[in-house]
Order: sequence, then C-alpha cells, then structure tokens
Amino acid sequence: MNVLITGASSGIGAALARRMAHDGDTVGIVARREDRLAEVLADCRSAGAGAASRLWVTDLDDLDRAERVALDAWDAFGHLDVIVHNAAIPKRRRIQDLTYDEVERVMRINFFAPARMTMAILPRMLDRDSGIIVNVASMGGRLGIVHEAAYCASKFALTGWSEVLAIDLHDTGLKVKLIQPGPIDTEIWDLPENDDPIYDGPKVPPEEVADGIVAALADDKIEHYLPDMSAVVEMKTKDLDGFLAGVAQMARSKG
Repeated sequence: MNVLITGASSGIGAALARRMAHDGDTVGIVARREDRLAEVLADCRSAGAGAASRLWVTDLDDLDRAERVALDAWDAFGHLDVIVHNAAIPKRRRIQDLTYDEVERVMRINFFAPARMTMAILPRMLDRDSGIIVNVASMGGRLGIVHEAAYCASKFALTGWSEVLAIDLHDTGLKVKLIQPGPIDTEIWDLPENDDPIYDGPKVPPEEVADGIVAALADDKIEHYLPDMSAVVEMKTKDLDGFLAGVAQMARSKG
C-alpha cells in the first residue's frame, strides 16, 4: 500500500511509519523536524519499503502547504491507499489564561489541516472508489480534560468530522477509521509552553498504538480505543454532571 502519515517524526506517527514499512508498504512521512524525519525515513527504507518511501518537511499550521503535500504525495506515489492524520499539538492552559490565537493555532493543526488534506484528495479516492482515511483523535475527543479546552475542541471536531465522513461515504469503496488513543508515552506531555499535566498514571508505548492502527485498517469497525478506555466514555455519557464534577474535584485536589 501507499501510505501518507503526518506527525511522523516521533511518537505514534514514527512508530506507525516504521511498522508499515516493515510490512512492505511504501510510506510518505510528514513533519516539521527534518533531522528527526530523516531518521525515520532511513529506518523505513532499511525495513524493506525501498527507495519509493519519502518525506515532506512541512508545518501543517500552513493550510495551503498541507493541501499541497497531500496532492504531491498522491502524484509522487501514483495514488494513496491510506492517509493517516496523526499530527497534533497540545495546549495545556487554564481557560482563564488561554488566548484566542492559541485556540486558533491548535484548531488549524489538529483539525483544519486533516480536513483540508482529506478534501484535497477525496475526489481522487472517489474516482478510484478505494482508500482509507485514518483520523487519530484522542480520548480528549470524547472527554473533557483538565486545562485542555483548545486541544479537546480540536479532537471533538475531528471525531464529529470522522463520524459524518463515515456516514456520507458509506455507499462507496472508501473507509474511515477513527482512532482514540489514551495516555501514550510520547513527548506531548513534556513540550514547553504548556501547563504541567494533571495525569501522572501509566502510559502506553506508541508502538502498541501503531499495531492497533494497522489492525484497524483490516477490520470493519470505525472507532478504535487504544488502549480500550471506552468504559470511561460510557460512564461520562451516562452521567455528564457527575463526571465533570469528579474531574473538577480531582483538578482542585492536585492544585
């Protein structure tokens, strides 16, 4: 398969690129950091995907550039079988301290870039009547997380977008996969210009999520919790007021 993966210089994206290249897929990887991206590309090529795998150094905050990368990757590979929208930035900031510019930037990278890239190649996928659109959202796309209003807004948007994509494309050869990672051991927890995270529990290796995404490509389900934390979402849905009160109390107890 020909696969394009955003946010592939580290974490889930890098693990997924290496895993899919090892399986023999041709991988296109997208991220801002050229040095880190080059390391991932070297691993992909040595894993068996060959010289056809390539990289695009891109800041998805530039939506015009994001669209061009999607189309360039399609042209470079002849077509795309899978596009994985994995790139995202955190913004842990109390709502009292959050700025509108911060909200807008998070929405551009986490939601508008995936939407723009999908819409750019969607006519081509429909012409082929084949393709898989993978949107990597978050548990923050189903649950409100302390101090993460902007991040959760972007992931709720990506979740709703994915659901309607699946509805509108149900009678085509295209598939939509909505991935909801829980706490994953990536650098998203330690980036500067973010408040310290409230969560201090165990974290899942990104390789485990990559394996889960590969498995999801082959099944019929749309939504996949990696790891499976769907019970928490069900609890919140049954008693939203109680859930929000409990989370607020936890936040107060941790200062």
